[in-house]
Amino acid sequence: MKKMKILALLGLLAFVPMFMGCATSYPVGSLYTEVKLPVAAESDANALKSGTAECMSILGLVATGDASLNTAMRNGNITKISHVDWEAKNILGIIGNYKLTVYGE
Repeated sequence: MKKMKILALLGLLAFVPMFMGCATSYPVGSLYTEVKLPVAAESDANALKSGTAECMSILGLVATGDASLNTAMRNGNITKISHVDWEAKNILGIIGNYKLTVYGE
């Protein structure tokens, strides 16, 4: 009986985010999210190189990594940015991967 109560509580907690009215800066699916989004950048640079920076989240409790613009530029040896893309992938709020890709020269 105790196991059933715990499972019912966990099931309820899994669906609570669907009923919350949280506004986000990108589209979010309550069960699964995988999006690629542009980030505005203006430059005369050509997209000859690319560099990425990533971070991740576990259970929405722990987040680690460096997905900063400077890190992506350093990883791609980029000094002049052409444009930037951003990707997010999240499964049930359990595992989330976030990647910033910088293009330029």
